[in-house]
Amino acid sequence: MVEGMMQSEKAEKTERIKYLTELLNRASKAYYAQDREIMSNLEYDGLYEELEQLEKETGIVLANSPTINVGYEAVEELPKERHETPMLSLDKTKSREELRDWLQGHPAVMSWKLDGLTIVLTYRGGKLEKAVTRGNGEIGEVITNNALTFVNLPIGIPFQGELVLRGEAVISYSDFEKINGEIEEADAKYKNPRNLCSGSVRQLNNEITAKRNVRFYAFSLVDMRENTGEEMPEDSAGKGDMKAGVRDLVEDQFRFLEEQGFEVVEHYLVEEETILETVDLFQQKIDDYDIPSDGLVLIYNDISYGISLGRTAKFPRNAIAFKWADELRETALKEIEWSASRTGLINPVAIFEPVELEGTTVGRASVHNISILRGLQLAIGDRITVYKANMIIPQIAENLTAKETDREEDCSGEEAAEMRIEKTSETAAVRQLVEIPQFCPVCGGKTEIRQVNDVQSLYCTNERCAAKQIKAFTLFVSRDAMNIDGLSEATLEKFVDLGFIQEFADLFHLDQYREQIVAMEGFGEKSYRNLIESIDRARNTTLPRVIYGLGIANIGSANAKMLCRYFDHDLKRMQEADVETLSAIEGVGEVIATAFVTYMRDEDNLRKIENLTRELVIQVPKVEEGSQTLSGLSFVITGSLTRFAGRNELKEAIEAKGGKVTGSVTGKTTCLINNEVTSTSSKNKKARDLGIPVLSEDEFLKQYDLKTGKAGE
Repeated sequence: MVEGMMQSEKAEKTERIKYLTELLNRASKAYYAQDREIMSNLEYDGLYEELEQLEKETGIVLANSPTINVGYEAVEELPKERHETPMLSLDKTKSREELRDWLQGHPAVMSWKLDGLTIVLTYRGGKLEKAVTRGNGEIGEVITNNALTFVNLPIGIPFQGELVLRGEAVISYSDFEKINGEIEEADAKYKNPRNLCSGSVRQLNNEITAKRNVRFYAFSLVDMRENTGEEMPEDSAGKGDMKAGVRDLVEDQFRFLEEQGFEVVEHYLVEEETILETVDLFQQKIDDYDIPSDGLVLIYNDISYGISLGRTAKFPRNAIAFKWADELRETALKEIEWSASRTGLINPVAIFEPVELEGTTVGRASVHNISILRGLQLAIGDRITVYKANMIIPQIAENLTAKETDREEDCSGEEAAEMRIEKTSETAAVRQLVEIPQFCPVCGGKTEIRQVNDVQSLYCTNERCAAKQIKAFTLFVSRDAMNIDGLSEATLEKFVDLGFIQEFADLFHLDQYREQIVAMEGFGEKSYRNLIESIDRARNTTLPRVIYGLGIANIGSANAKMLCRYFDHDLKRMQEADVETLSAIEGVGEVIATAFVTYMRDEDNLRKIENLTRELVIQVPKVEEGSQTLSGLSFVITGSLTRFAGRNELKEAIEAKGGKVTGSVTGKTTCLINNEVTSTSSKNKKARDLGIPVLSEDEFLKQYDLKTGKAGE
């Protein structure tokens, strides 16, 4: 019987290991490859530690366990490259005493553990030759062009041999707040500096990277040689012909990197007698430190000693990470507030008894989505613990009441009876879990739960929801639509609330509200005048801009242009077209056709379009006979361009000749335009597999007789 219970227990632990492995890998994929989070850092760490413990207890470690695999595979939009030396993760602890004991009497260097994107740089002959992201630790993405825009990165250094180093690309909190402050739409704001940095560093267009003020802080010298051919022992934080001293001590490597012009992470030499006060020193700086960090790193100063310790399957033994213990506060959940966004998404927000966290008073925290809400099993009045993720964003760490309830249900007999007797009548009452609203808090329309990438979220189904109206107006005034300056989403929301605009045509009559607008906060006579002038300029427009601005489902800017060309820019013909006619158009299909016809058959929509067109002067382009030389051809553009100001300019040139530009390579693609013809990018590979030619910009212009853009004039 005892043996059977032990087998049953082991089977349960095995199933738990399988579950945790899948869940943590999914979380890693979301975090590293998709720049999103499906769980908090605190929750991930807790589950990771549980998995480690279960693996130790059972001796079972799955092949895809996150405890032996590092990170996640790189995204495929950028060329990939294998690192010469695998980049392992670090073992970690939250105990200061464990950190001190880890030293074993040996001096070590303590530094910030920065929270950005790890980059490997290679210099040859004093020049930056290559920059590669960490990726999954073995294969990263080549982002050399983007690295050239890092604001503090030396592209030329005194050392003329070969130098390989690692460091962290980061965006400061102040720059993060500045960039977010320029984004009016709440849903479009970046979640944290790490996500913003990751997306910035991996842009295909380094002009975008340059605008983000990305900084680089070196933290490790990997390889250094002066072309003598002499080899160093592997894992001496590198190999090759390092200068005396630099090969011996980590603190000397930091000093050498500084001599080359690199900014290095802040660091201190510590011993057992000084390590705790040094940890305190770092902690005192957290509130005012402008660079995102999520802990500290400790590495033995003696490089040879560190090498002698070897490594595990995942961790090197010469270094360890220290993560701050999150400041947790217990409080009581008062209510769940449902916040409707302008995209139709309805987010749950926890309102709780205010507590002091990291020096500020906190009384609310986003629960993010339905999946997390259900996972927490929240009920009004529950005792919960809250913390600030990365000491910034309030999060719910744990539902203590639900945990206690689960523990009681796991008990049986006398133990459970004793626990129930101890409870008061109030806490003994049946808990009513938070109900998911069936109606939108803004418009009262029905809601529905949708699942995307294993995450369930709540949406309003009412297309005429006031929250969605704001989004519709925002699209209508955007650059690719009517291009009206001075109408941010926040301003549009005010105008809708005040009753100034109820449909698109009303935007062209805002001069009726001159006195009210001039008196509004953030406006004034000059701002009002600029707005009216921008609206007047927008009256002269094109039909593709109007069609795109209407916000018809699945009708993007490219589809709008294609439809207008097919119907010779005749709006009435477009409105009378049926699904069969539209579906027959190359590149449209039944989904787009149905969405377009449904919109144009709605009487209210037709009335609004008629009111709108009365305000506009729609220019019909003159198409010269024989000018549509690219009609029926489909192209894909990738990478940076030299003869055009950007991919949009080349796209417009192709469309003007009747061609079509899509985002992905398929069997219908005529050719892929990529100046890096020989690269191993996923698009190049797919084009070759399908037998589709890959042409450089110059080859394409010559073959298809297309004029260069502004950048090439």
